[in-house]
Amino acid sequence: MTPHRVGKWYDDVRQAQRFANAIGAGFLDSRTGRFVAYPGTELETAEMADQAAM
Repeated sequence: MTPHRVGKWYDDVRQAQRFANAIGAGFLDSRTGRFVAYPGTELETAEMADQAAM
């Protein structure tokens, strides 16, 4: 989620980070795999039971 975009659910956090990088919501260092979210960006996680309820 960013101040101007509502997020999507992805299969895993790494995939979410790659997409966040692609839309400019953060920076993913491909060498180290470290993700830095830009201010106002939130990456949320859900348990499988929570996702089934959606």
